[in-house]
Amino acid sequence: MSGPMHGAMRAKVEKPKDFKKNLTRLFRMLLTYRISVIFVVIFAILSTIFTVVGPAILANATNILYDGAMMRISNPSYIIDLTGVYQVLLLAGGLYLISAITSYIQSVLMVTVTQKVTFSLRSDIANKINRLTLKTYDTKSFGDILSRITNDVDTINNSLQQTFVQLITSLVTILGILGMMLSLSISMTLIALISLPISLFFVTRVVKKGQQFFQQRSRVLGALNGHIEEMFGGHAIVKVFNGEQSSIETFDRHNEQLRQATWKSEFISGMMMPIVGFIGNLGYVAVVLAGAMQVISGRIQVGTIQAFIQYIRNFNQPINQVANIANVLQSTVAAAERVFEFLDEEEEVETGHLDYPTTPIAGKVTFKNIDFGYSTENVFIKNLSFDVEPGQKVAIVGPTGAGKTTLINLLMRFYDVLEGDIEIDGVSTKKYKRESVRKMFGMVLQDTWLFTGSIYDNISFGVEHATESQVIDAAKAAKVDHFVRTLPDGYQSLINEEATNISTGQKQLITIARAFLADTPILILDEATSSVDTRTEILIQKAMESLMQNRTSFVIAHRLSTIKDADLILVMNHGSIVEQGTHTQLLAQNGFYTQLYNSQFEDN
Repeated sequence: MSGPMHGAMRAKVEKPKDFKKNLTRLFRMLLTYRISVIFVVIFAILSTIFTVVGPAILANATNILYDGAMMRISNPSYIIDLTGVYQVLLLAGGLYLISAITSYIQSVLMVTVTQKVTFSLRSDIANKINRLTLKTYDTKSFGDILSRITNDVDTINNSLQQTFVQLITSLVTILGILGMMLSLSISMTLIALISLPISLFFVTRVVKKGQQFFQQRSRVLGALNGHIEEMFGGHAIVKVFNGEQSSIETFDRHNEQLRQATWKSEFISGMMMPIVGFIGNLGYVAVVLAGAMQVISGRIQVGTIQAFIQYIRNFNQPINQVANIANVLQSTVAAAERVFEFLDEEEEVETGHLDYPTTPIAGKVTFKNIDFGYSTENVFIKNLSFDVEPGQKVAIVGPTGAGKTTLINLLMRFYDVLEGDIEIDGVSTKKYKRESVRKMFGMVLQDTWLFTGSIYDNISFGVEHATESQVIDAAKAAKVDHFVRTLPDGYQSLINEEATNISTGQKQLITIARAFLADTPILILDEATSSVDTRTEILIQKAMESLMQNRTSFVIAHRLSTIKDADLILVMNHGSIVEQGTHTQLLAQNGFYTQLYNSQFEDN
């Protein structure tokens, strides 16, 4: 079976939490283009009215032919009024043509409106992304955010484009056909309507039975697709551990479950049309019999029966469409609710007003009695204070969860402190615009981020109007120039989507070159040499040492042997700085740092 009812049966409808509120908000977005919407409604109504009136007009042609045929039985010389027939057909054809034209106009207008609404939603989302707090990205998965931006907006676009006009035309069609049928014959109308509740009774039973199989099919299909994606993504691991047979068996199991669920769901849905058709045909027979008796008694004409059959055939479709629209509307409003939830997320409030200073930044950083937590009930950094002099190399060490990354997030104002203050050269970072604060920092993280594009574009990312000589100088300083020149296309060599066509060390050197080109007064470095070979590690260490010269540097250290020369080591645990000093001073204290340092040399 195909069509609206089949679609309604297949879909697993997600219901919104607040249907009325979100439907009203979506409707207000449509009313932004109210003039176009008004014309859509007018043309949709006109198109439907012309279509509904058509069968009643065609009935006149049938009546003329029937009356003429009856007259010729008694009077063979009687001439049938074919001119009248042609006039009726011409009038009906004209109405259907006008209906098609008005339908086309309203379709074009509705597509235009929905595209504008979609563009407005996508623009609002794109702007919203840049204003969201980091907390939003910490609490929501990227997959969920992408789904809201793409799938949910597409659902709104497709549904609005179809359901809005369909709802209008279906309701007008139902009312118009019902009115025309009543005007032709009240008794025949009542007979025709008896089949509707009978059809509805059987359809709801079939839908209820089939829905569970369609839902089961969706679940199994999701599991099958997930397995396929996982196997392709981990293809090398499957090969290494000889997991092909196990993978095939899992696939076959999911595939068999999918086959059974699909067969059952399609079999039950296939019963729909025969049931509806059988009951509908019984209705046609009843109407024809009743109509024939009324024709014999002279109460109606033959054309009325013909018009009635056309109306009955056209009556079921809009009813099915309205039932389907109710389901589609639920999904549409649910998708709109997810989009609106994203648009209503808390935004970063810009409290600062200072631009990036025109005078050189020395790089003195001061933490004054900092309290921080991701909520006021969960404050895990309390009364944190320390000073960093310009040009110092500061190492931040501690076990996982100690607060090292949080400290960096506070420095760059990804989060604002609850109490206390962070100053750069004696000026609170709260007084600067966030954009200005972040211009002061360059970052080289352990998880390198490169985008699809040329090596040149990746190095120059974030530095507008960088010249070719500046990019090359930065690459030379980062010890990556030689590697780039060995590539066939040099700096124009393309990095693929997941940056898998270059090594981990080469990716790290490119990000260091990016930091060199940015030439910021303060650096944040996440030591990232644990997964590279010794030669590349030496290159990265040299590049980082060169990068840190004459700059205030914060190094998140993983291997304590690499930060012996740091001017200041901050030892963190549970959000607090438990020890601070140089490597020699901290070892002499024989405290927490000594335990961390010695643990890296223990023979487990």
